[in-house]
Amino acid sequence: MKIIETLKNVWKITELKDRIILTLGLLLVYRFGAQVVLPGINVDALGGLQDGTTGGLLGLLNAFTGGAFANASVFALGIMPYISASIVVQLMGIAIPYLQKLQKEGASGQKKITQITRWLTIGICLVQAPGYLASIPGLSGASSMSSLLVSGFSESIFYFSSVIILVTGCVFAMWLGEKITDKGIGNGISLLIMVGIIATLPASFIQNAASRLEGGNGGFMMILIELVIWFLIILASIFLVMAVRKIAVQYARRTASGGYEKNVFGSRQFLPLKLNASGVMPIIFAQAIMFVPGLIGSSSWLKDTTAGVWMQANFADMFGFWYNLMFALLIIIFTYFYTAITVPTNKMADDLKRSGGFIPGIRPGSETSEYLDKIMSQITLPGSIFLALVAIFPAIVMNLMKVQAGWALFFGGTSLLIMVGVAIDTMQQINSYLLNKHYDGLMKTGKNRKAVAQ
Repeated sequence: MKIIETLKNVWKITELKDRIILTLGLLLVYRFGAQVVLPGINVDALGGLQDGTTGGLLGLLNAFTGGAFANASVFALGIMPYISASIVVQLMGIAIPYLQKLQKEGASGQKKITQITRWLTIGICLVQAPGYLASIPGLSGASSMSSLLVSGFSESIFYFSSVIILVTGCVFAMWLGEKITDKGIGNGISLLIMVGIIATLPASFIQNAASRLEGGNGGFMMILIELVIWFLIILASIFLVMAVRKIAVQYARRTASGGYEKNVFGSRQFLPLKLNASGVMPIIFAQAIMFVPGLIGSSSWLKDTTAGVWMQANFADMFGFWYNLMFALLIIIFTYFYTAITVPTNKMADDLKRSGGFIPGIRPGSETSEYLDKIMSQITLPGSIFLALVAIFPAIVMNLMKVQAGWALFFGGTSLLIMVGVAIDTMQQINSYLLNKHYDGLMKTGKNRKAVAQ
């Protein structure tokens, strides 16, 4: 089989083999750390914590950390503080001239931005760690933190040591991700999130399958139908991640002296504009804001009114109709917002002009920028709607097919898009190693490369 032959070729490339082994080893270290409980906590008393993080944003955070959040692990904060810091720095780069200057300085500027992101990560951890520790008793159903600690363990010592351990755990996870990126294969931070998500997948599937088989709720046939739908939504997610609109770009042919020949055209290339240029960021932003209606409804001045009761009832259920309607609308809005700040059409037009490139029929400069902006607006609408449908598909599956909540989360949303995006990115890196050694790659271009080599 071709896949077996490809795997053999991967193992023949020493550098690639070493990178894969290192990546797997560091991921194993991360998964091991996710099972190490904070010192002082009685593990037997944490049973309720699992039930308190089964749904909503807490369930999503628990999935991203591979269950470390519900285990009160040393990696309970996961890598999410680093992701939050990266988003903040990226958004601040729009308004702060110093960060804009660093972005234009190339590798040296990026190194400084990375350092700023690391320090901001520590600051976020120092805020999130005490908040997480304070929420453990409520989520686990305990009366106080002291009831969750082993006998004789001081509560003040526990809080002090646990904050230090949680911050250190996040920094160590950040270091693991950076080492995977530098010395391993794939994007390390994304791989840490993906392996955390995948870690909860088998248990979720087994729990759902058991309910189907034992409860007479559809049996084996419904399990098969669910798997078929799951694979179809994975294919749709792959299309969403990889779909691009190609804009033809013409480059003038250079003479030997470096000038441009009059009325002579050079090679034609394509400028790829992604259908979903914003990735999963609109879903993350929208998911964070979905807390707001419930908080407003439960506020002291609104909680006893009809509107307050309605908001609490409809926005507490992440699989409810009104929750997902607002969720989808926010995703569409944030897709336009995030695409506008991350796809600099003005800079793209200037770069084309400097390199002697132009879009046939469009004047270089401002007209090119306006044309690219128009195309991005046209493809962002279907892309945002498609992204919103993928995001709310778990709720559709949950309500129509009555699957378990944990298994429903894998039918779409942030979890599925992250798994698909990271898997594609990692495969492309492996593919580049194979093609450089003239082997058939994991993608179709491998055959073409091998034919050329021969």
